[in-house]
Amino acid sequence: MAAYEQSCGRHQVQPRAHVLQQLQGACVGGSVERLDLKGERLDQRSCEALEVVLKSLHFDFISLQAAQLEENGASSLLDMILYYESTTHLDISDNSSMGTSGWRALAHLITQSIRLSRLDVCNVPVVNFPAQSLSKALLTSRLAALHLHNAQLSGVPLYTLVRALKSNTALKELHLSSNMLNSYQDSLQLGDLLRYNSTLQTLELSNNAIADAGLEEICDGLRWQKEGVKVLLLRSNQITVGGMDHLARTLPVLKVLQFLDLGENLLGNEGIRMIREPLMVNTSLLQLGLAQTNITCEGAVALAEFLAESRQIERLDLRHNEVKVGGLMALSLALRINRSLSRMDVDHVTSEEQDELLKETLVRIQSEITQGCLANASRLRLAGGASESSAHKAHRHAEGTTASTSSSLALRGDSLAQTTSDATHGFSRVGGVPLSPI
Repeated sequence: MAAYEQSCGRHQVQPRAHVLQQLQGACVGGSVERLDLKGERLDQRSCEALEVVLKSLHFDFISLQAAQLEENGASSLLDMILYYESTTHLDISDNSSMGTSGWRALAHLITQSIRLSRLDVCNVPVVNFPAQSLSKALLTSRLAALHLHNAQLSGVPLYTLVRALKSNTALKELHLSSNMLNSYQDSLQLGDLLRYNSTLQTLELSNNAIADAGLEEICDGLRWQKEGVKVLLLRSNQITVGGMDHLARTLPVLKVLQFLDLGENLLGNEGIRMIREPLMVNTSLLQLGLAQTNITCEGAVALAEFLAESRQIERLDLRHNEVKVGGLMALSLALRINRSLSRMDVDHVTSEEQDELLKETLVRIQSEITQGCLANASRLRLAGGASESSAHKAHRHAEGTTASTSSSLALRGDSLAQTTSDATHGFSRVGGVPLSPI
């Protein structure tokens, strides 16, 4: 701390109180969890004053987000981070004035650093020289994770990036959400990436415009993979029931994909019916995200039929859908057979529900689902199968209401359909026995 204050004196800048607070108790040569400089305005002299900190300590994470870095300051600071191998995770998002020298220094850091494993460059236009510089660096980098959210990558920048990543053998995670990626040239490039890169394990494409035509290109790329992408995030991509035909033809042949998020796409009940049987045939998928996909009880029944057959599905997200008593009961019945599902996310029963008897029925069914999940999770732990999948580790922070699976009895699709019919006509049934009027 004293060394930093002295360095600030030499460079004629005020010590940053936020920095001093983070350095309290740190020992020279030791490791510190983070150096958070988010929102601090760092001119060149302020950057140079930080050298003593970067020289003396190693950080798990350095945030330079929105630090208003200018060309010379950015160049100096990034050179220091490289020279002292100061961090494993660097966030340089929201700095749009780094200039040619700053981007050149960043590329040099990516190429040469031994410790740096994750880089965040979000909310910055990665076009022209930045795109070329970053892509060239990725040819030989050791980066394991790259976050490029909202980086205006559509078109030539994505082409330049994919060309480099086709031969990259280090990167495991690529996050490209909110980049206006389209269903034509951009999706074609992503399909090529999946064909030629077998190292990438997580591909995030949320909040783009991949649409049905783009999903076809991505599915074509996935069919080539014998190893590679385990986590594919396609949330909010204008995908409809029309895209489910491409997914239905791809799911049976997938050997690697473990986590698929299709949330916030208008799939509807018909879309779920189209992928029901392919899901049954698939042997790799562990987690399926279908939040806010316009599913009602009819779609839930189709999913229940899938659950009754699946031996490996671990999590299903059905939040923000219109799944009522009939659909929930079908899912609950399916969980009497399923032994793998340890979490199902469904909406809470709201206080706005006026019918007390209906509310009690919903609460009871959700409780049965939750207990089934807990029973499965406990059973898997006892059987030595409680180790989390890599996809579950990467996304276990996702929010939601836990619910899931359980026990024995035989259950076929026709009895599931009958459950919905009975519930609709006024009674909930389990195994043909009337429970309570709705």
